[in-house]
Amino acid sequence: MKKLIVVRHCMATGQEHDAPLTAIGEQQSKDLANFLITKRLPIENIISSPFTRAVQSITPYTSHMQLPIQEDARLTERILSGAPMSNWLQMLEQTFTDIDITFPGGESTRQATERVRSLIHSILQDDTQKVTLLVTHGNLFTLILRMFDENIGFSTWKSLSNPDVYEIIIEHDAVTIHRLWEIHCETN
Repeated sequence: MKKLIVVRHCMATGQEHDAPLTAIGEQQSKDLANFLITKRLPIENIISSPFTRAVQSITPYTSHMQLPIQEDARLTERILSGAPMSNWLQMLEQTFTDIDITFPGGESTRQATERVRSLIHSILQDDTQKVTLLVTHGNLFTLILRMFDENIGFSTWKSLSNPDVYEIIIEHDAVTIHRLWEIHCETN
C-alpha cells in the first residue's frame, strides 16, 4: 500500500514564484501543521513545489517533525497563459474538457499532467517509503487527483480551499481518494 498526502498551499500574497504567505496564510500553515500532527500520518517523505508559498506552507510541520523538504519543479503550478487574461476562469474550465488546448505561453492539461506523472511514478516505484506528502498549487493539485480519478475536474478545483489536504491510497489496483481537510474544517 502507498499513500500520497496532497497539500495545496496556504493563502499567499500573489501568484509569482516568490510570493510569500499572507498573515492569514502564516496562521493557516501553523493550523496545517497541527492538523497533520494530530492525524498522525506516518509521513516519511515531503516533496514541495519550490515556490515560496508552497515551502512556507509546510515549514511549520517539517520543523516540528524534523523532516527535510525536497523541492521539485514538477510540482510548480501549471501556467495557463503567458499573459494576464481577463477570462482566465473560462479558459481554465475549457482546459478540463479539452486537455490539449494551450494558450500563448501556457501549458496544456496533458503537458502539466505528464510533467507531474513522472514524479508520481517514481514515488510509487520507490519501495522504501510508503507515505509521501506533496505540496503544490490548486490546478496541479487537481490534475494529480485526476490522474487517479478521471471524474475529477473543474468543479473539484473550484471547491478547493487554501490550504487543502487530500489523501490518495493506492492498494494493489484499488485507489481511494479522501478529502481530509474538509473533515478538519467541519470539526472546528
